[in-house]
Amino acid sequence: MASNIRQFASLADLSHAAAAAVVDIAKDAIHQRGRCAIVLSGGTTPKTLYRLLATAHRSDVNWARVHLFWGDERWVTADDPQSNFRMAREALLDHIHCPREHIHPIPVDAVSPDIAARQYSLTLHAFFRDVGPDLVLLGMGSDGHTASLFPRSAALAEPRRWAVASLAPVEPRERVTVTLPFINRALHVFLLVAGRDKQSAFQQATSDHADPHRCPTAMVQPTNGTVTWFVTAMP
Repeated sequence: MASNIRQFASLADLSHAAAAAVVDIAKDAIHQRGRCAIVLSGGTTPKTLYRLLATAHRSDVNWARVHLFWGDERWVTADDPQSNFRMAREALLDHIHCPREHIHPIPVDAVSPDIAARQYSLTLHAFFRDVGPDLVLLGMGSDGHTASLFPRSAALAEPRRWAVASLAPVEPRERVTVTLPFINRALHVFLLVAGRDKQSAFQQATSDHADPHRCPTAMVQPTNGTVTWFVTAMP
């Protein structure tokens, strides 16, 4: 994967650098196109980044011009402690002036994950049409997964739909995730990776000989965009 790799001594340093880079992309998108569309990541690694955007950088972005989406969601209620939406709401959304109609969560109140995925695909197509998101924020698990695209998952082979239901190897198993056809439309992708347990997956994902079915993150290759890794130092 051709990409830019930035290494940092700590999660705090990583988060500060990523926050500044998010601000730069948001400003440029708003200047160029009048709006910025960001796809948020779940998990624990981006939480510090979101808090920095909500505090130190809150006045650096015209949040009224920003639209927020999610890369994946666990099949739990929106107020569940495991909800990616709840994490982003508490760390970021509750502290910025982003219009409610600009916030586009995955609809966990749907009848099933598959129905939710179909509804979210329609939401994504209606908004993006022939363009991609300005920025997709992603993490990576120690097994090489990103969003809720897990090794050997059927979701990896989805050729058209922009969101699908998926199964995780851990609870809660039911998920909804955006797909590679959507991720790879992005102008910019930031991969935020912290923890020595991810060293092997990181080496696989950045190898020229990565097995994408064992390490799905290696399949993140935007057609007309860039990938930047923000990683804590790995020996």
